[in-house]
Amino acid sequence: MAAAEHNPLLDGLRLRRRPDGCILVIFGASGDLTSKKLIPALYSLAVRQLLPEHFGIVGAARTEESDDQFRERMKQAVQEHARDEFEQEVWDELAAGMHYITLDFADDKRENKLRDVLTKLDEERGTGGNRVYYFAVPPSAIGTIVDEIAARRVAEGWIRLIIEKPFGHDLQSARDLNTRLKEHFAENEVFRIDHYLGKETVQNMLALRFANGIFEPIWNRQFIDHVQITVAESIGIEGRAGYYEQAGAIRDIFQNHLLQLVAITAMEPPIDFTADSVRNEKVKVLKALQTPGPKHVIRGQYGAGFVEGEEVRGYREEEGVAPASMTETFVAAKLYVDNWRWADTPFYVRMGKRLARRETTIAIQFKRAPHPPFEDAAAEGLRPNVLLIHVQPNEGVSLAIGAKVPGQGMTIRTVHMDFLYGGAFREGLPEAYERLILDAMLGDATLFTRSDEIEEQWALVDAIVAFWQRDRPSFPNYASGTWGPATSDELLHRDGRSWRRH
Repeated sequence: MAAAEHNPLLDGLRLRRRPDGCILVIFGASGDLTSKKLIPALYSLAVRQLLPEHFGIVGAARTEESDDQFRERMKQAVQEHARDEFEQEVWDELAAGMHYITLDFADDKRENKLRDVLTKLDEERGTGGNRVYYFAVPPSAIGTIVDEIAARRVAEGWIRLIIEKPFGHDLQSARDLNTRLKEHFAENEVFRIDHYLGKETVQNMLALRFANGIFEPIWNRQFIDHVQITVAESIGIEGRAGYYEQAGAIRDIFQNHLLQLVAITAMEPPIDFTADSVRNEKVKVLKALQTPGPKHVIRGQYGAGFVEGEEVRGYREEEGVAPASMTETFVAAKLYVDNWRWADTPFYVRMGKRLARRETTIAIQFKRAPHPPFEDAAAEGLRPNVLLIHVQPNEGVSLAIGAKVPGQGMTIRTVHMDFLYGGAFREGLPEAYERLILDAMLGDATLFTRSDEIEEQWALVDAIVAFWQRDRPSFPNYASGTWGPATSDELLHRDGRSWRRH
């Protein structure tokens, strides 16, 4: 019943304008990303009438499939993975403009067929030559596709390229890919996607800091003791050994998701919320990050154990993983942002597979009160204030404060003031891909990474990987279902701190 009640927090809100008519072409349409995320996201946008009035979808991949087979497979995907109830009328309208092309760019005839389908869709759907190309393909395939798109670019209409991670494998490959893109396309036509930036709570970090006068004055080294960022997954590699053996945790999550969370937490106030203003401030943070020394970076690999009561095997026993693999599945680090706001304030970050539970949190721990007169009366030792941002799975914000226990005497306990999106707005949160796909259609690049951001992130990762090559730790060094190797705890214990157990 609560969902049907009037919610005053939604009063006065206006829907965003709908994008111009366009065709979304998905390269790699036979993969899980398309069926589990992209098409369900498009369906949810269609439910809310946020898609262009004139719109078409073309799936392209090497797998042989007909239009009807593709539509039926995507219908099942929407029924299984979309956040909205399935409505046949909405689906029929979306599917009417949906086509599939079996494509190999080594075959000119197949490429010409794609061009013909796009031309026909322009005529049928009134899309005016506007294109959004989504690259759900390995980095090695991106360059060839980019060249082909540029060679067949039509005069009318705009083009936008959405490129999935990983964007390169190291700094040099990322630079090479950026150079290749810049040969044909302007920076404002390239949208490097990091789905974490589409999460409501990540965006709420900007609102929390810059729309509230109580936080920004204390968001600095004078008041904040340290910051902890955790990106924990309870799952393993989910059959992706071929990719993960090459990437490891540092390229899979640390290089993109985790460093973006650091940048958003530490950035200076932008002059406005346009794409370049926000991204300029994030780049400054990435440039100011000191390269951590070997003692300040921990890596781990999970062994067998129990996750949520279920016995699971170790990384080296996963299918497709080398028996003596040295690929890391866990990374923890102590980072410093070398600028005026954050000098000498540590950012402790960690991420890993097969940890105790799935959660992504940003914890801002403030310095202790300098002289509380009732410290001896505190029931459990007076704890410092902590602002905890829950990115997933339960999106919201929590503030830990000291409060008096009812009754006689001055007894203090830590209590929490909680804000949960689901409870406050009583409306399902949009999936990250909904927001990001819509933004790309609108030409808004605020939540996408820029070329210089990518290169700064890779520069830090390359420096860490370089000194890893000089030693070989003993793997596996943590059991599945735990919070990582013991050395991760020691990283904080040396500073008289410890990881939060949320």
